[in-house]
Amino acid sequence: MSKKNIVILVIAVLVVVGISFLIYKNNKEQGYSVVYLSTGEVYVGKLTTIPDLQLENGYILQVIKDEKDPTKSNFQLQPIKDALWAPKTLHLVKDNVVFYGPLMSNSKIAETLAGQGK
Repeated sequence: MSKKNIVILVIAVLVVVGISFLIYKNNKEQGYSVVYLSTGEVYVGKLTTIPDLQLENGYILQVIKDEKDPTKSNFQLQPIKDALWAPKTLHLVKDNVVFYGPLMSNSKIAETLAGQGK
């Protein structure tokens, strides 16, 4: 191999490592995201998109009837870790995801999670 080919190879490896590091760092620094599935389920958690859609520290957003006024509904965040099936990481099938996105820091859910120290 010539010096030119070795230099090109080293540069290509450094570029790939640099891009991988930036993607990894971006995924780790993200706050909480919301994921809406085609089944109607809504999940909130730390979402990573590489190598696939994975949700960690997740919660299920549930709609419950108001005990005082049955015509009203309230929302409840149920930790996935407390579910009967309690996965450490939830791997999502992209075909079942209707939409996903980061939560705003001033949203009710983000404020609730921040208040819990999560």
